[in-house]
Amino acid sequence: MRLLFLIAAVGFIFSSCVKNNPDPSWLEVNQWTLQSNPNSIMNTGELTSSLTDAWVFIDGKIIGVFEVPFKIPILKSGSVNIQIFPTIKNNGISATKKIYPFMKKYEINATLVQNQTLTLNPVTSYEDATKFWIEDFEDASVKISTDPTSLATLVSGNDPQILKYGNFYGHVVLNSTDSLWLAQTIGTMDLPKGGQEVYLEIDYYNTNSVTTGVMAALPTGNSGNPEIRLNKQDPSTIHWKKIYIDLKEVVSYFSSAQYYEITFEAPFDSGLAQGDICIDNIKVVHF
Repeated sequence: MRLLFLIAAVGFIFSSCVKNNPDPSWLEVNQWTLQSNPNSIMNTGELTSSLTDAWVFIDGKIIGVFEVPFKIPILKSGSVNIQIFPTIKNNGISATKKIYPFMKKYEINATLVQNQTLTLNPVTSYEDATKFWIEDFEDASVKISTDPTSLATLVSGNDPQILKYGNFYGHVVLNSTDSLWLAQTIGTMDLPKGGQEVYLEIDYYNTNSVTTGVMAALPTGNSGNPEIRLNKQDPSTIHWKKIYIDLKEVVSYFSSAQYYEITFEAPFDSGLAQGDICIDNIKVVHF
């Protein structure tokens, strides 16, 4: 008898909850489209992106962070303001999803209707004032210099089975003889300090791992700082990937640096006959 009473009580509570909750409206958001910004103060280069997620706000209140594409119930109907922010995996880490500060939010005033789906195709572009250092391997002079101690060399590649963006990409071949690639960008990058946002964007296609870093030119000498390792991919499933690497902490830490360079280090991975590193659309992005 006691068990029957408990079941009846739970059923009553559940029934009450269902009756008290209105039927939801539905919001469906498809994948991001990155488009050009005619008001950009600089050339933005090839418009590649990996905007995997979205922060969603309705009428100024956060709804959540979702992987695109998605469809979610909204317990609200009528006229609303929807803001969707382009979101990245910071440093390529799935658990660290961050609104990308250099891209515009998608905003729309719309009407939500109970039991109906509002479908949005969000678009974004780089903010007007975004500044770029770009190496896309389209010019004869490449702004990446191979270190004198390096055993392997960066060359321009255009294999049609690999090529995805433009006419060329950067290519490094590693083997038991050419077993180390060391390189750095050419030119003095004057990057903002004081906790301001700075990112490195890279498209990569690799069967050999490579580590990116930042070299700070200090009055007392240069300080090299390895940052993020781009893990090798299985040749059977290899494809172009994109990563957003957060440089804010290291740039701001070396506040007395006269300038900065991006560095690359790639020892030949064991167990391979040959390791390939293809990189493209390298951008250092800041305000």
